[in-house]
Amino acid sequence: MTTTFATPVLSATDRCDRCGAQAYVRVVLPGGSDLLFCSHHWNAHEEKLRPQAAEVVDETHKLTAVAPVDER
Repeated sequence: MTTTFATPVLSATDRCDRCGAQAYVRVVLPGGSDLLFCSHHWNAHEEKLRPQAAEVVDETHKLTAVAPVDER
């Protein structure tokens, strides 16, 4: 049997560790702990954190996605 793990999806309840805004980026460190960032704080710290990260889940594309129009 093969077990497949899905990439964690960030939800509206995930909050930025710096300011408490909705998190759109999760940085998993080599030890397994993670940091959550809003887009603003990720932009401020990405250059330093990306080389140290074991994984980066970046969902900032959701900020510019166009919601479907309900045509009822």
